[in-house]
Amino acid sequence: MKTRIRELRAKTGLTQEELAREVGVRRETIVFLEQGKYNPSLKLAYKVARVLGASIEEVFMFEEEDLA
Repeated sequence: MKTRIRELRAKTGLTQEELAREVGVRRETIVFLEQGKYNPSLKLAYKVARVLGASIEEVFMFEEEDLA
C-alpha cells in the first residue's frame, strides 16, 4: 500500500504529532502509515483522510497484489 499522507500533511502544515493527536493515535502510527508499513482500520483511514481534506482513495493507494 502506498500513501500520500506525508505530501498531504505537508500541504496542510501539520506535523506527524499534530495529525496523530487529531486522529487519536501515537506519532509512531503515523510514521508507519507514511512508510506503508501499517494497514489502517477503515475508521482510522477515514479520520486521516478527513483531517487531510481528502478522500480515502486520494490518501491510500492499493496495488493489485495488496488486494489478493
